[in-house]
Amino acid sequence: MIRSQLKIVLDACFAQGVADGAWSDRGAGKFTLEVPRHEGQGDFSTNMALVLAGIEKKKPRDIAAILMQLLEMKKDFIDALEVAGPGFVNIHIKADVWQRLVPEVLAAGENFGRSAVGCGRRVMVEFVSANPTGPLSIGHGRQAILGDAIARLLEATGHDVYREYYYNNAGRQMRVLGESTRARYLELLGIAHPFPEDGYQGDYIREIAQALVDEAGDSLKDHQDVTPFKAKAEEFIFRDISATLARMGIHFDNYYNEQSLYEDGHIDSVVAELRSKGLVYEQDGAVWFKTTEFGHEKDRVIIKSSGEPTYRLPDIAYHREKFRRNFDWLVDIFGSDHIATVPDVLAGVQALGYDASKVTVVLHQFVTLTRDGKQVKMSTRKATFVTVDELLDLVGVDVARFFFMMRKADSQLEFDLGLATKEGQENPVYYVQYGHARLCSILRQAEEKGVVRLPAAEVDPTLLGEAEELKLLKSMAAFPGMIESAALELAPHRVIFFLMELAGLFHSYYNKHKVLTEDTGLSQARLYLVDALRLVFSNGLRIVGLTAPERM
Repeated sequence: MIRSQLKIVLDACFAQGVADGAWSDRGAGKFTLEVPRHEGQGDFSTNMALVLAGIEKKKPRDIAAILMQLLEMKKDFIDALEVAGPGFVNIHIKADVWQRLVPEVLAAGENFGRSAVGCGRRVMVEFVSANPTGPLSIGHGRQAILGDAIARLLEATGHDVYREYYYNNAGRQMRVLGESTRARYLELLGIAHPFPEDGYQGDYIREIAQALVDEAGDSLKDHQDVTPFKAKAEEFIFRDISATLARMGIHFDNYYNEQSLYEDGHIDSVVAELRSKGLVYEQDGAVWFKTTEFGHEKDRVIIKSSGEPTYRLPDIAYHREKFRRNFDWLVDIFGSDHIATVPDVLAGVQALGYDASKVTVVLHQFVTLTRDGKQVKMSTRKATFVTVDELLDLVGVDVARFFFMMRKADSQLEFDLGLATKEGQENPVYYVQYGHARLCSILRQAEEKGVVRLPAAEVDPTLLGEAEELKLLKSMAAFPGMIESAALELAPHRVIFFLMELAGLFHSYYNKHKVLTEDTGLSQARLYLVDALRLVFSNGLRIVGLTAPERM
């Protein structure tokens, strides 16, 4: 929008400076155009003079003076210029440039903020990937919402997104799950049987065992193989997980099973390929991957002396299969407990001849749930952990989604149940959604009072000259760029921050100015502003999977 237009102007000034011999072309693409952090420093600021001064060995303010002369030619766009600090050039945009934004927003409608910057780039987003050993905990919930929001942002910016859930239904965890289910099954039959020392103790295990009793009676009482118990538990738990995800509005294009990597020979072929490249060796009965060849401090075991692969090996094989499916970008959403694994997997990808730079890993910190000021403990093997469904029952889907996105992924998230359940402006979800509902209410009031909206061409946008109105216009103008950066940086928290700031600006404006006034022209202009704001709120909320209520 306006920033993009100004960037074109700035690039043209740079090119003119090269043509005039004021500086060389070595600074092309190295300068930035930013929105200043503090009010009064202009609408935009560029560091071009500083960058070029370093390259050309000249004084920044001398270059800034030349740049300002070139920018002066754009008086139809620029209101004022000033040099600040060591050589930043602050740019003030004319008010009517911002005021012309309203019809553009209304013309774009639901597409305002969406773009084609992704150019159809094929992106796989892998997230959740919880093994079917129990209901989703709130830690999984954060990852689910984070991954879904990232996928939605990428879709909104023209990427071709494929969502995948990777899980392991084999290995020790699943064996313990089967043993836990068998113990509860026998217990329900009145048969004494020791419960596994590290077994899963949640009530859901008893529910699974009861389902087995209902289906099979006591026919499995002498069954020593845990396979039927494990299979029933997997079926039951995955059904529960899928229902929870659907409740949050999350779907996947594919569920990829780790066991298939073994069955299809991918694990063996990865080891064989690494061996053929001289990148694995045997020591102390184990198979080691030469990660030191890729800058790591020490090599890593990929097959234990027992013959069991470590988690690194199937992860490497799985990522090779991702590359084989011809995605342009692989986005992995993991919990921070994967931090030690990621470098090894990327080394494996590189060793197999793939471009590891095409893999972006988002590591999220865990969630601390507080109730009445006290932390609620969580453990997927205990009966005391809090499930996503329990959280949704308490606060609702929108509140859960909003709170999970309210912090950067790498920041610890404290989920305050007391705040989340309040229905007032202290609750940030209510604060933002009420902004949208209030805008809808103003438009309804106008209709009820018989106010006939004039065609856009007959509305004078220059009447939107109050300081609060210009702030709202500038915020709306930043929306498309914010969505683009949030998508490319995989940072949905940026959308939440934006919406909270916009809500603050609007509520402040609403408390100070009437939309429907005695001045017909002003009322018409403000109604168009309200309608544009409603669209920005609605688009922002929906892009990250939140609803935009019209009444609250």
